[in-house]
Amino acid sequence: MKHFDEAATRAPLGFKKLVPALRAAFSAEARVPPRHVHSIEAAGADKGTVLIMPAWSDAGFLGIKTINIFPGNGARGLPGLHATYVLYDAHTGVPLAMMDGNEITARRTAAASALGASFLAREDARRLLLLGTGRIARMLPAAHASVRPIDEVAVWNHRPEGAEALAAQLRTEGWNARAATDLEAAVRHADIVSCATLASAPLVRGEWLAPGSHLDLIGSFTPAMREADVQCFVGARTFIDTNEALQKSGDLLDAIAAGTLRAQEVQGTLAELCRGQRPGRTGSEERTVFKAVGSALEDLAAATLVWQHAASEVSG
Repeated sequence: MKHFDEAATRAPLGFKKLVPALRAAFSAEARVPPRHVHSIEAAGADKGTVLIMPAWSDAGFLGIKTINIFPGNGARGLPGLHATYVLYDAHTGVPLAMMDGNEITARRTAAASALGASFLAREDARRLLLLGTGRIARMLPAAHASVRPIDEVAVWNHRPEGAEALAAQLRTEGWNARAATDLEAAVRHADIVSCATLASAPLVRGEWLAPGSHLDLIGSFTPAMREADVQCFVGARTFIDTNEALQKSGDLLDAIAAGTLRAQEVQGTLAELCRGQRPGRTGSEERTVFKAVGSALEDLAAATLVWQHAASEVSG
């Protein structure tokens, strides 16, 4: 079984290749069972969550990701997410590779965010607001710039020093980036508001969102987590990555309970957008929302890209 460390996993997953790979994966056929979710609570430790996410495709690959999420890790100076990914031959079950699951998770999540924006954000969207400063948030400018002309990035975090640090890092990478201290003003100014946090209480208010803006909610993935208040869905066209979001997203469940969104009002899934079965943005003034809880299909698409890149290097 081949081993891909963080650098080897990252190398083939540039967003100019990964975003189209996700689009192709959502357009094709694959089997993606519901994820297994288990709560973990050890004596003297904060409660965590373990997800087990399998998927397999007609391309002949089977993948299983195990991902551990411990929100309290930030206070320990540790990432809140740790993951491993194993790729198998779907015909024989033979293990092919162990890959860095953290890198796959972060890059496919950012790529899915950009894929959603490619259908839902205005063509001229250039001002990106990031909520969060973790691994995924750091990748979002490059991901969104692969589909939209991003030239201004603002960063907000509940810890202002974290926002300052990420903005400084982004500037060293060539971005026009700044830390935002006034969240309301930053949201009102943004063309794309991308939330990549582990928040359990709403951060973005619907009244702040500008006409024509796109709200991207990719951080929360359980009913107890939420990044947007229920008013964010009023008057907006809402899309989801998969139907699982209607059971797993605290943002959607809260809005449905409050009556600001009905399940049947959700406009479509990422697969339906990719297959041309649902229209994306239909006007420059409409507001759009994309809610993602993640899909094992995205992990499989990324892992397949890594494996095929390695195979081409050997054969080439």
